[in-house]
Amino acid sequence: MDTEPQLLPLLVVDAANVVGSRPDGWWRDRAGATVRLRDALAPVARAGLPGLPPPVEVVLVVEGVARGVPPTPEVRVVAAEGSGDDAIVELVQATAEGRHCVVVTADRLLRDRVTALHAAVRGPRWLRP
Repeated sequence: MDTEPQLLPLLVVDAANVVGSRPDGWWRDRAGATVRLRDALAPVARAGLPGLPPPVEVVLVVEGVARGVPPTPEVRVVAAEGSGDDAIVELVQATAEGRHCVVVTADRLLRDRVTALHAAVRGPRWLRP
């Protein structure tokens, strides 16, 4: 009997939006703040989040000065060539079909664009206690 491989749930994180949601001095070192976010997301790949059971494919979409942030084994990093929002929409279009997809952002326009593609949306606080 043929069974199709189960696709992992997909978590797509709008790095600039999530980093900017907490006034912790990120503006002094945007790339460093993005690295800290990437590293904080690593356990999610193994443990999941409420409503997102493990294991999870975690993708961090970066732009601007954070484009140089490298991936880790747990977190894939996608460097947007232009708009981070456009890169997130393209990523959801290309990889979310047939799987549970959650996009983390507070950007209202981006929320509308990805929910039209059947992705769920959560705000930045969902990631951080």
